[in-house]
Amino acid sequence: MEHKKTYHFTEIVKGEKNFILEGPITQDALSSYSFDDGLKAFRPPKQQYEALLKVVELPENRIIVALEGNKIVGYAIFLYPDPLERWSEVELDNLLELGAIEVSANYRGYGLAQNLLRVAMMDDAVEDYIIITTEYYWHWDLRGTGLSIWEYRDVMEKVMKSGGLEWYATDDPEICSHPANCLMARIGSRVKADAVHEFNRVRFKHKYMF
Repeated sequence: MEHKKTYHFTEIVKGEKNFILEGPITQDALSSYSFDDGLKAFRPPKQQYEALLKVVELPENRIIVALEGNKIVGYAIFLYPDPLERWSEVELDNLLELGAIEVSANYRGYGLAQNLLRVAMMDDAVEDYIIITTEYYWHWDLRGTGLSIWEYRDVMEKVMKSGGLEWYATDDPEICSHPANCLMARIGSRVKADAVHEFNRVRFKHKYMF
């Protein structure tokens, strides 16, 4: 399947702050922006920005950014699943994973995470894709937010549901290792039945699940 890319622009006004959400963005656009120092959930900001510049070179990538002026203050990354995870075993070229979503600690409380996903799903091309996210509690910023595991889980589910992702059962050992972990997915309206069957086959690799 040819990877389709279109562009959407949404402006959000919150008090005295103005944000532009843009994507999927090009490599040239990404390299022209600065990167907020509060984007440090995964690695130091400079290193994370360099990582995004590498991700944008991947042919399947879709990166949505939240901008204040010329500064990235949040982003969402969609790409093929990690080769080390079972989701890469599917014989599909239209399965993408939400590899990361982050909003700067300096810009929380503006609804940017929800709107990053809403903008991502505005693209008609997503109707050709199964989009998944695997949520593990050990990746969550519990210390920075001050939330408990279950409070964070509730927030995370609301964010994902704003992009149309729903909870799906699975027997994946990592997800089953803690009740707060979960698989969520959005199946596009044009995804064919055989692709859904392949996705379901990988969700459950054991014959029985109790």
